[in-house]
Amino acid sequence: MKTAYCFKSGATILLLGAVARCAGAAAPDGDQRLAAPVTLNTPRTFPAVESLAQWQARADLIRQQTLFSAGLWPRPEKTPLQAQVFGRTEHGDFSVEKVLLQTYPGFYLAGNLYRPLNKGRGPFPGVLNPHGHWSKGRLEDGKEGSIPARCISQARMGMVAFAYDMVGYNDTQFADAAALDPGYKRHRLFGTNATDLLWNISLMGLQTWNSIRALDFLAALPDVDTNRLACTGASGGGTQTFILGAVDDRLAVLAPTVMVSHSMQGGCSCENMPGLRIEFSNMEIACVPAPRPQIFVAATGDWTRAFMTVEGPAIAGIYKLFGRPDQVRYRVLDFKHNYNQATREQVYSFFAQHLLHHPPPALVSEAPYPPAAQLDLAIFPAHPRPANAVTMDALRAYLVAHSLAWLEKNKPARPEDLGRFRAERLPLWRQALQLDWPVGKVRAEIQPAGQTGNWKRAPLWFGRQYRGDRVPAFLLEPAEGQARGAVVLVHPDGKKAFLEPGGQPAGLARALLEKKWAVLLPDLFGTGENQDPAIAAKRAQQADLFFTTYNRTDTQERVQDLATAGAFLRQRPGAQGPVVFCGLGRAGYWAALAAPAADAVAADLAGLEITKDIALLDPDIFVPGIRTIGGLEAALMLAAPKPLFLQQAANFPAQGLEAVYGRGGRALLQVLAVRAEDRQITDWLEKSVSP
Repeated sequence: MKTAYCFKSGATILLLGAVARCAGAAAPDGDQRLAAPVTLNTPRTFPAVESLAQWQARADLIRQQTLFSAGLWPRPEKTPLQAQVFGRTEHGDFSVEKVLLQTYPGFYLAGNLYRPLNKGRGPFPGVLNPHGHWSKGRLEDGKEGSIPARCISQARMGMVAFAYDMVGYNDTQFADAAALDPGYKRHRLFGTNATDLLWNISLMGLQTWNSIRALDFLAALPDVDTNRLACTGASGGGTQTFILGAVDDRLAVLAPTVMVSHSMQGGCSCENMPGLRIEFSNMEIACVPAPRPQIFVAATGDWTRAFMTVEGPAIAGIYKLFGRPDQVRYRVLDFKHNYNQATREQVYSFFAQHLLHHPPPALVSEAPYPPAAQLDLAIFPAHPRPANAVTMDALRAYLVAHSLAWLEKNKPARPEDLGRFRAERLPLWRQALQLDWPVGKVRAEIQPAGQTGNWKRAPLWFGRQYRGDRVPAFLLEPAEGQARGAVVLVHPDGKKAFLEPGGQPAGLARALLEKKWAVLLPDLFGTGENQDPAIAAKRAQQADLFFTTYNRTDTQERVQDLATAGAFLRQRPGAQGPVVFCGLGRAGYWAALAAPAADAVAADLAGLEITKDIALLDPDIFVPGIRTIGGLEAALMLAAPKPLFLQQAANFPAQGLEAVYGRGGRALLQVLAVRAEDRQITDWLEKSVSP
């Protein structure tokens, strides 16, 4: 008979027969992570949220993930905007000005500022107006959508409106834009290289930063009330609206229209960035501003058609947890994808109530307005182009240099620095690796152990509860006496790399058993029994922006499996002694990345040049954002001063590790330039890792 366990905090809480049942959940039939990759069109469900405290904790995670994915955690330096406001024209009851801002040195964000006339001196509410993928961007003035129409109407109502470009549209261009494809293709060029993903450089991240800096500009205007700031946009502009709302609490009111959906998350590279939607959907991200007032206007002719029955009630449920259901409104209008007059009037009415504090009106109507062609909105080529405007490569270089400078400034230099370093960097390590850590309940199904000679072997699987993991493994233990501890021994080929054809332990596994260590041999994600060429083919584009937005890379999944393996070993009944992660071949990199989750680590770095971006793009080691946290060196420093053994580490800069281990901890750190013999590893364990 098989034995099945559900563990929690080291205690067996449920012991059943052939199939494990934990809190009513069925055992997974195979590893559910090996299903087809999630895409932007995979239907999403809103998670069950039982309490306000539970939601607030989740909202914090969403905010952190959004900032990290955007390359904005830690926040970049807010350099001077050097705002240029010029070209004022007056049109009876409103004025229009042209604006240039340097959101990064040499990167110019362009827009138009609409102000009320004959309404006094203010201060007035300020409204950001990002545009979507209209062909004319912020200059779009058509039946289905008009940015000038909504900005003029906002100004006439007594608000200051700022409309600004998406990257690659109209006046917001890189210095080398003339050499690039025009229009929408130009818009999508920045931040799509695989090396960009290592540094969390993305178009969506750049546009999120532009929105933050646009809000800085708007809030600093003397005629704007900083307590009454808002943002509204449709489609891609809707994405910019709810993303800004998730990361910047200065917005008092939000109106993201025709975007938030359970069935489509955003189809442009400016709406996707690594890690953003692995755990969360746009529905949840749009809830982060709660209980601040929000209106969602959807359309029957696009992906928001189900808003009255799916997205709207889910979002309203969060507002109910705050006791403020009155702060959210949602409507579905019978149009195709739009920000037309009918949709705009819904938003005007909401703004009148929550920004101008008018009694709730039936509807604020939009008056006729002068067409955009009469407003002289464009800046270039009539205005001289800035001489210091940067190219795409120059901005990339600036962002990388900024990250490197931050890493160097905050790098621990001695053992006493490790406490501060862990507090700062552990959250970033979890974000980069998309780790569920510390691991909660672990489930395992263990078959009876068979004994051969001096050891016994039990086939098993383990995985996190409710996550669909199913990691096959063998647990090898000395037949007599208590094991000193347990070693999770991993290889790119899985457990078979440590077994003879007849199933007997071989190589390092045998050497560890002879030294009285228990050995867990798992087939980490996509290896050994879990290796499937068809699934591997579907996951081949590991370094693709859209893949990484919705899916963990193979390396991230394998590091999670290591963390889960460690939790399994600690939680099983009678467990004692340290848990060691040991990886050979390229699996050494996985073990090293997982170092903070182990009591000790022995890792084969296989000559990997970890300081070169090109070396980190291979599918079996690719991790988006890994360079922004300090890479492998940071992961190992987070584990210091735990015992650490590195082999084939000739290309690893060990000086930083040596500094944080200090003189007192040098005996716990061993770094070899060449391949180690099995005996060297077992000797190191015996000397450095205490049972």
